[in-house]
Amino acid sequence: MDRATGNMKVSENLSNPDADAGAPAQQHSVPHRTRIKLCGLSKPEDVAQAIDLGADAIGLVFYPPSRRSVSIAQAVELVHDVPPFVSVVGLFVNATPDWVREVVSNVGLTLLQFHGDETAEQCEALASVAGLPWLRALRVAADTRPADLVKSALNYSAASALLFDTHVEGYGGGGKVFDWSLIPAELARRAVLSGGLSAQNVNDAIHRVRPYAVDVSSGIEVVGAKGVKDYARMAAFVRAVRAADAE
Repeated sequence: MDRATGNMKVSENLSNPDADAGAPAQQHSVPHRTRIKLCGLSKPEDVAQAIDLGADAIGLVFYPPSRRSVSIAQAVELVHDVPPFVSVVGLFVNATPDWVREVVSNVGLTLLQFHGDETAEQCEALASVAGLPWLRALRVAADTRPADLVKSALNYSAASALLFDTHVEGYGGGGKVFDWSLIPAELARRAVLSGGLSAQNVNDAIHRVRPYAVDVSSGIEVVGAKGVKDYARMAAFVRAVRAADAE
């Protein structure tokens, strides 16, 4: 794998949910393994813990207004010992091409996450600057309808995956749950489910949505301390996901 360019086989991470779509029928009896992204990591110990727990992806926030944001220098240190086949996802919010270019020129990202108000065209242009695949966060509000999500999925058809998050003031990380039944079944294969997930509710979420992956940030933090990860809660979350897959 070349982390500088993002050139790697990604059949086991978040950027290629359809990698096994053409597998022989007899292999479909293998239990589904929900991929896990632990986001908003800001310390080397956070990353080490995520890797030890078997996370498929770690998320780094490159949105300065966020209390979970990391600098380029911090990110370089964070990704230094990330092993092969663990995706490093860079979260951007309404970023400029220059900012994306600066980050990817220094940090070994494997996937971009656009979490702002980016149009499909802007996402593709920024991904082209980076030379990396991307996923798009779709914020689900109280008045969102399943048809709205299908329309957005078609609009962002070039995305490797769609991350469904709760619509809150600001851009994500609010720890709020949305109505999971709004996600149409036909989108589950591309879905990264986010928004208020925790060890207490992720089992139910997986059984109801059957997403390709789950994404957690506030649900693995010290209560009342945004950006400070709680290793016991991280471990509990991963155990809950694996338990759901085994049922």
